[in-house]
Amino acid sequence: MDVRTLIATRARAARDAARALALCPTRTKNDALAQMARGLVEKSEALLEANRVDLDRARDRVTKAFLDRLTLTEARIEEMAQGLREIAALPDPVGAVVESWRRPNGIEISRVRVPLGVIAFIYESRPNVTADAAGLCVKAGNAVVLRGGSEAIESNTAIAAVLSKALEKVGAPADAIQFVDTTDRAAVAALLELDGLVDLVIPRGGEEFVRWVAERSRVPVLKHDKGVVHVFVDAAADLDMATAIVLNAKTQRPSVCNALETLLVDRAIAERFLPAAAARLADAGVELRGCAHTRALVPSARPATDADWDAEYLDLVLAIRVVEGLDAAIEHIRAHGTGLAEAIVTNDLARARRFAREVDAAGVLVNASPRLLDGNQFGMGAEMGISTSRVHARGPVGVRELTTTKFVVQGDGQVRD
Repeated sequence: MDVRTLIATRARAARDAARALALCPTRTKNDALAQMARGLVEKSEALLEANRVDLDRARDRVTKAFLDRLTLTEARIEEMAQGLREIAALPDPVGAVVESWRRPNGIEISRVRVPLGVIAFIYESRPNVTADAAGLCVKAGNAVVLRGGSEAIESNTAIAAVLSKALEKVGAPADAIQFVDTTDRAAVAALLELDGLVDLVIPRGGEEFVRWVAERSRVPVLKHDKGVVHVFVDAAADLDMATAIVLNAKTQRPSVCNALETLLVDRAIAERFLPAAAARLADAGVELRGCAHTRALVPSARPATDADWDAEYLDLVLAIRVVEGLDAAIEHIRAHGTGLAEAIVTNDLARARRFAREVDAAGVLVNASPRLLDGNQFGMGAEMGISTSRVHARGPVGVRELTTTKFVVQGDGQVRD
């Protein structure tokens, strides 16, 4: 079977399954999610063995940060299972009435949540994302066509098989989870052409990859784009709090999109804040690249170039710039931010409110680490990604964001004059 035929066959199966899953009661979907979680834990050794094959193939060709995203451990498998359990515990959005009203002629109008249909999820590395995406789609009543990166083909194939089997065990349509088990890149191009079978494409990966998908897709695209994340330490910041937030934002998991990439520091407190904060960052293994003022205070920092202000390192590297107050910080973010997450540390309420109002991003955080911009941290169970799109959904994409609405009109014989 050629690639185009393979993809079309999978999409048609997903379309048929989506119709059945959309009608499944909440209990069936929750039972499926619970079975998916049990299956992952029960098959953990097989999943780890599949992951070792992927790691052995990738080890000499990729960065440490990439390997971290690719690696499964028993703890990460348990996190995947727990995420599925948390999704099961969420309210079912399908059938929820968003709003309703009555017109003077007596008709009653309701806006009701319904599944989107078939979602194509195209992603790179991080095999745990396979379980998150499948679980969220099932809860929202959607079928999903999963196409992971070639680097995680063994891991993703094994995970998807467990998840699909779980649906079958509880009487839900197993074809609602389709995994594209070919590394042929033509598979992605074929998937993007199926506007009659696929309702939404969600790409999650590097900047060039997401742009490539958006430019070629005939299906609507919800982008999970590049994350150049800033933390601005204001003149009115609690410096101990600022240090803790910066350390967490950069070092807790540097390989993910909501990790800190550029630190902005108000000149008024730079001398008191930067030397000590830089020492803590260096002790954590972070390479520092700074502007001239930063390097005068932190001589060990390398000179930052213009390219550093637009860099998504996804590694233990941090660009630092000293700025002339809030106006300059906002202007820097406008010029170099990617609209994913931005944070300010300040005890000045007026400045915090202005930052939140004027900074344009999917998430704006005040006195909190940007690492908290996450579906799980927001109580959404998991996420398909963090959307930087402006249409349909923005920010962490959870169960509710995987639905649309329809109007239901109840009358008793009304006609239009």
